[in-house]
Amino acid sequence: MRNIKLILAYDGSAYHGYQRQANAMTIQQLVEERLGKIFGHSIKLNGSARTDAGVHAYGQVVNFFTEGTIPAERIALATKGLLPPDIVIVGASEESPEFHARRSAQSKIYRYRLLNARLANPFERNYTWHCTAKLDTALMHEAAQAVVGTHDFSAFRATGGAPVSPVRTIMSATCREVGNSIVELEFWGTGFLYHMVRNLVGTLVKVGQHRLTPDGFAAILAGRDRRAAGMTAPPQGLFLVEVKY
Repeated sequence: MRNIKLILAYDGSAYHGYQRQANAMTIQQLVEERLGKIFGHSIKLNGSARTDAGVHAYGQVVNFFTEGTIPAERIALATKGLLPPDIVIVGASEESPEFHARRSAQSKIYRYRLLNARLANPFERNYTWHCTAKLDTALMHEAAQAVVGTHDFSAFRATGGAPVSPVRTIMSATCREVGNSIVELEFWGTGFLYHMVRNLVGTLVKVGQHRLTPDGFAAILAGRDRRAAGMTAPPQGLFLVEVKY
């Protein structure tokens, strides 16, 4: 059996997340069905991350096993007419049998985009969170440095996730303006809890609005109480950028 690794880029607006569900169309279900047509057998994908409904990806990594003979470098071309335009295979390779998209991952990078403008932009509605109040991005960046290192992130963990340890390691956290009223927050870490990035962003926005100080943000992290943190930022601003192995 060959072990094939794919890198997927997708616009998650029309899907109920990555992971297969019983009564809703997801990225996993659609890609499995279309790959099955070209390989001639059922495909079961292992995904690196379970992105939520409306969340996007530049670099979602999946792997699957097949006895099919299609060369890895031709898979993207073979699926071009089968996959919808909002899902694209941007990379493919054959890996060792031990490779697993989730278990082999060493770290991930997530990016969250905000539209910081008085008026909405219809072309950004599916890819940003529209915040009308002017954000102090320098203060947000300062506050975000509190999460760098190994911490208990219970304060930024949503209910409903897997029963795993809340301790995670973040290598870097940044907030910057990238022009045309767009603010980007980026987090690089070894792993993330359910809704962790969106909860971090919702709390850092309070810092940017001068409703919370950087010291107050650090105190929320140390306090481990989800009720003390900010709202969960909406899904459409979140992107899985890269998975590192």
